[in-house]
Amino acid sequence: MTIHSPSSAAPLAAAPLAVNKEGLPFEIDEGIGTLANLGLLVLRTDQTIEDEFRFALPSSDVALYEARLYSDVEITPANLMKMSDEIPGTVGLLPDVEFDVIGFACTSGSLVIGEERITERVHEALPGVKVTNPVTAARAAMEALGARRIALLTPYMPEINHSLRLSLMELGIDIPVMGSFHEPDDNRVARITSASIERAILELGSSQECDAVFVSCTSLRVARIVAEVEIRLGKPITSSNHALAWHMLRLAGYDRSMPDLGRLFALSDPRKP
Repeated sequence: MTIHSPSSAAPLAAAPLAVNKEGLPFEIDEGIGTLANLGLLVLRTDQTIEDEFRFALPSSDVALYEARLYSDVEITPANLMKMSDEIPGTVGLLPDVEFDVIGFACTSGSLVIGEERITERVHEALPGVKVTNPVTAARAAMEALGARRIALLTPYMPEINHSLRLSLMELGIDIPVMGSFHEPDDNRVARITSASIERAILELGSSQECDAVFVSCTSLRVARIVAEVEIRLGKPITSSNHALAWHMLRLAGYDRSMPDLGRLFALSDPRKP
């Protein structure tokens, strides 16, 4: 058997084709997102959100396009603020489709940078598009659920935790209950088991001081357990990814009830809890 190197191989064009049909006719349709095109800015370090969104979004008619945004592994206010400069360029990496909504997928980053500033930075690349983030989505979710007093679960260190709580309270969310895993490394946060998260949700959420639970951080695996844990807890639960997926769908005009994803997604109209 003789093996030819690329330089000595005969040109492929020399081999005759049995069938050769050039310029075949074709039709064009509306693409994957016949009901909605969603764009998601995902942190470089995030290992969780794609799986959560695959679970939470409808299996057809809604297209999700993602672009990775540079972020440091260690979660600090300074590192979070640096992401602001990355937003316009990351939006520019998304495909050339007509987007209904762009989601910025970082909870703590949304508070440090600011919700309005994130929208402004997205609009530098895509003027006029609807924009949301986990903080905006969580506020909309709690309003839709009629929740007033929230238990907050995070993976963050104390500096981020208390800043996050104060910022959310300034936005009108009452948080009398809080707990944290105290893990600053985003790579390790993505490895926190769903069983650990479930135990923490039940421990915090069982307090009579709260009527709902919000799990902050797009790296925590929550969406797949929401419906089951809600039954055990008897209170609504949502998370950064869970609320963000719901809010992006609602902003895009998709308001069908999806009860298998928990109480929030069971709402067919976010204005009617």
